[in-house]
Amino acid sequence: MRQFPDLEYPITQSWLTPHTKRRSGLPAAPIRFVVAHDTGNRGSTAAGNVHYYEQSRNQLSASAHLFVDDRQILECVPALTAPPERAWHVLYSATEDNRRYGANANDAAIGVEYCFGPNINADEAYRRYVWVLAYICWKFNLDPARAIVGHCILDPHRKTDPKSGLAQSNRSYEQLLRDVPAVYARCTGQPSPADWASEAATGVVRTRSRVNIRQGEPYRRAPARLVPAGHELAYVGRVQGESVNENANWYALPNNEFCWSGAVY
Repeated sequence: MRQFPDLEYPITQSWLTPHTKRRSGLPAAPIRFVVAHDTGNRGSTAAGNVHYYEQSRNQLSASAHLFVDDRQILECVPALTAPPERAWHVLYSATEDNRRYGANANDAAIGVEYCFGPNINADEAYRRYVWVLAYICWKFNLDPARAIVGHCILDPHRKTDPKSGLAQSNRSYEQLLRDVPAVYARCTGQPSPADWASEAATGVVRTRSRVNIRQGEPYRRAPARLVPAGHELAYVGRVQGESVNENANWYALPNNEFCWSGAVY
């Protein structure tokens, strides 16, 4: 597997006509998170969905940035190959995105649609889907353990994606949330547990988002204080602790405090 910024899979521009209902052309706010969707239309391909969006660009406003199937990752609203624009993929009346991330998904999130069903190789589509979610996290310096959220979580009374589409492929939403950080770790060269202790024992890291610092032991059950995104932390050692998203590497801080390695860079 190639390491970022090298692309394991190409991201192909197939942009919708700008200044239409589906693609406003408005610049996005700073990207804070990623919304995982599925098309809800068994058997529809990435190209087929983008074609439908373009044909109905002045009739309907719903949109997303990327469609992923077993052959392609198509970008129909700029997100990764150009400065990101807004897309209309979560209702503004749904408030869970604001509660979790302090922003509306349409303004500050990348929307990624998973294609599934007959004539789509589920394994290949899922590999591309997980990879591009991890790549988005790398591109915008997001924590892959926190930044991925399903449409079904943000709008639970109306939506079931991507759970429904993943289930059609014999996967689960919970598995997706595990697999994205794992791919992110491999593609960023995150040290394995065997190599962790041999790395430099002291240094400085920076938080990706707000992070709980743990007291006394490297476990989530021991929160001590909260530090903001972009905060620098000097570490005095590397230890193994509680596994979070299959990553048990922690930084030891002064005063017997600990920080999970997946929350910093």
